[in-house]
Amino acid sequence: MSPKPFNVLFLCTGNSARSIMAECILTREGMGKFKAYSAGSAPTGKVNPFAHALLRRLNYDVSGLRSKSLDEFAQPDAPKLDFVFTVCGNAAQETCPVWPGRPMTAHWGVPDPASAEGTDAQRAFAFDDAYRMLHRRISIFVNLPLESLSTLTLQKQLDKIGRTKRQAAKESA
Repeated sequence: MSPKPFNVLFLCTGNSARSIMAECILTREGMGKFKAYSAGSAPTGKVNPFAHALLRRLNYDVSGLRSKSLDEFAQPDAPKLDFVFTVCGNAAQETCPVWPGRPMTAHWGVPDPASAEGTDAQRAFAFDDAYRMLHRRISIFVNLPLESLSTLTLQKQLDKIGRTKRQAAKESA
């Protein structure tokens, strides 16, 4: 009998790009070890077309993607969350509801590709860049030996995944 998958929620403000991409990445990279979800504190109601096109191009299943409110995950019948990650600066600063079961949390901020300006090619590059950052972080996360780490060690690892190279360099200086 395989262990129950860990439930992971990716939070962002609009739930149209970064959190949606993270949900798709973890669903694929987690290979049944994780059940990924995404939500927003002020959902736009639609998946950003650049994010949708990128995910489709990379052969992700985009059929069930939708922009949704984090309120769905605060309901009594919602999945019990094991991890909640904020992937944008705004969501990390907002007050989030108390999650049943007290999941582990971390901030993995990524620049907002939806705010990118310029040509379609320049905007698509911003989405590619956000995807690359999220994919790297999620790949590290799925390879952590979760069952063998203490809570404190795991929290330190989750926080470390979210730090940029620039932040890490400042801390070691």
